[in-house]
Parts: sequence; C-alpha cells; structure tokens
Amino acid sequence: MKKIIKPPESISKHHLPGNSLIFLAGSIEMGLAENWQQKVENYFRDLDTFTLLNPRRDDWDDSWEQKFENAQFYQQVNWELTGLERADKIIMYLSPETKAPISMLELGLHANSNKLLICCPEGFWRKGNVEVVCERYCIPLYENLDQLLSENFPK
Repeated sequence: MKKIIKPPESISKHHLPGNSLIFLAGSIEMGLAENWQQKVENYFRDLDTFTLLNPRRDDWDDSWEQKFENAQFYQQVNWELTGLERADKIIMYLSPETKAPISMLELGLHANSNKLLICCPEGFWRKGNVEVVCERYCIPLYENLDQLLSENFPK
C-alpha cells in the first residue's frame, strides 16, 4: 500500500484502507508551474490518515499527443477523473504563472461537490472567476498553500 499514488498506478490497489483520499488538482504545466505537489507531499509525510493522489506523472512524455486515440493520454485523463471522483477532498492550487485550463474544467466539474479547497494566489489570470465560483458554491478559498494546509489538516 502507498501513501502517495501517481498515474498509472491503480488507486484501488494502492489505497490504504481507512485513509482519506486527497486529490492534488491544479497547475502542472511542465516548466511553468512550481512543483507545489511536492510541498504538499512533504506536509502530509507525518499525517498517517491520508493517501494522496498526485497526477504529476513521473514518466510523462511531452511527445505524447493529447488526443483521445493516444493510449497514454487516455489513461492519464481517466486516472485523474477517477481520482477526482473517489477523493474525499480535492486540494486545488492555481499558480499565477499558468493558465491551468484543465484545472478550471475540474473546478467546474466539482464546484458543487463539497470536496474542494482552493488556493488561488494574487496574479492568477482568472482569479475573479475563481472567487465568484467559490463564493457561489461555498468553496474555501486561500491566498497561500501553507494556510490551506494548516487550517484544514492540522498537525
């Protein structure tokens, strides 16, 4: 069993029974977004009741076409959709250095799920849209990741 599950690993096979599933949604855009997922992994290292679903794939290949017919791409997208559906909580970080269109799609898909915790720092290009959606659906919104983590997952 694993505490951190990444694609293409099976979520069902590796999930620790009894642990809450936390999906790490948000900016990845290789080369633009900081590896904020690593910071979250480090925070949860000593918290034993959580399993993290981190979509930042270790073996991602930029040459893979993002098309339905591409088996690796198809697998990645389905892994993420499954993880988002199964998660108990979704931590979403929207980096000001990125546009994060897929994250915005995921925000819309899960806005009414009561699972989302969003960090959207000043400078994110659609911060106003994020603020309105968060207000409408009572989604907790944070300016920084440290605050989101400490207020929702105290050590």
